[in-house]
Amino acid sequence: MGKFFGTDGVRGVANKELTPELAFKLGWAATTYFGRDHEKPVIAIGRDTRISGQMLEASLASGICSAGGQAILLGVVPTPAVAYLAGKLNAQAGVVISASHNPYPDNGIKFFAGSGYKLSDAVEAELEELVISYQEEMERPIDGKIGTIDHHHDLVKQYIDYLVKTVDVDFSGLKLVVDCAHGASYEVAPVVYKRLGAEVIVINNKPTGININDHCGSTHMEQLQETVILHKADFGIAHDGDADRCLVVDEQGNIIDGDQMMVICALDRLKQNKLKDNTLVATVMSNIGLYQAIKKAGGRVEVAAVGDRYVLELMLEKSFMLGGEQSGHVIFAEHSTTGDGVLTALQVIAALKKSGKKMSELAAVMTRYPQLLVNVRVMSKNGWEENEAITNAIAQGEKELGEEGRILVRPSGTEQLIRVMAEGPDMPTLETIVNNIANIVKREQG
Repeated sequence: MGKFFGTDGVRGVANKELTPELAFKLGWAATTYFGRDHEKPVIAIGRDTRISGQMLEASLASGICSAGGQAILLGVVPTPAVAYLAGKLNAQAGVVISASHNPYPDNGIKFFAGSGYKLSDAVEAELEELVISYQEEMERPIDGKIGTIDHHHDLVKQYIDYLVKTVDVDFSGLKLVVDCAHGASYEVAPVVYKRLGAEVIVINNKPTGININDHCGSTHMEQLQETVILHKADFGIAHDGDADRCLVVDEQGNIIDGDQMMVICALDRLKQNKLKDNTLVATVMSNIGLYQAIKKAGGRVEVAAVGDRYVLELMLEKSFMLGGEQSGHVIFAEHSTTGDGVLTALQVIAALKKSGKKMSELAAVMTRYPQLLVNVRVMSKNGWEENEAITNAIAQGEKELGEEGRILVRPSGTEQLIRVMAEGPDMPTLETIVNNIANIVKREQG
């Protein structure tokens, strides 16, 4: 959207694009902005396990103090823990230092309001203007007005207690494997699942600062699949680096994606008459099978743009209670203001326990149609919608698929890519259609 903020905060290679100097200015800017209405604004900071996290945390906290704010350092905690604890602390904002599922050299800085919701585009734009306007010689607070830093990793216990209370069933008799991705869930997730009575086998819970997401977690699920089968577990849970999403593996080692998890939870709520307007919010990337399963059960689907913030905007606008993405970002509005991987896993497990079925049987209520996504690296993402060659290729593909499938072409919000996705009855047809469109996109935009 602007010079610094992308679709999910400020991201870049740590100490190269996302520098400590920029982190300092972001801390100063946030404190200056929220300080307009509060004499000494409180800002909670959490981070994942990346080696650069402490450097950026120190810089952010210094920026906050330089503007007269109070920084509360939560330490290594999941992203949704920052959103939750910011509210409990009556903080004016929360900040997460994480690049989610990206490799460890990357990092990011993402802001939440004190309400626990992500900042609006308009507020991010104001923060950006403040960062750009920052000058060393600007007047700053002195004497007793200089800000302070408090360390409160102990507050994570409140977040754990809150998670446990979101379900009303006991997990005794269930054996599960949890992959923590050497990330922000490594302390919280195993404790929560064990507290509820499950037998828990934990993998990838020894962060070194450079092993986050390294062939593990929700982006690399092979080890989890193998471990579930090896231990004859009932299912497995894969978190990503900042633990704001999850994916599941059934007892046979098959991956259950976010669409299937949303269907499982939506159908459970439909049975209990606990789904507002019988409606689930999904994105344009959700599988056709999701729509069919919800419709068959008497529900309906509202469609949002890709991105959890757009899912949440639609949910808030119409007071819907459940929504999410195929990637495993799922929002349960009665419990949380943002996607939460551990919370999502708990809701899926609760539905499983109440059903008395195996995870594979529960997931089978949704047929997952073949889906193919190709990312095309381009020089420009602009103007492709008006390009006749591209639109003709899309129209031809849609004609070939008919009512049995669909095509979606969209630019990436964070990278120099145009994504070409098609869905339909068989993979060979999809490969022909998608590769044809992708080649034309590359030729015209590359």
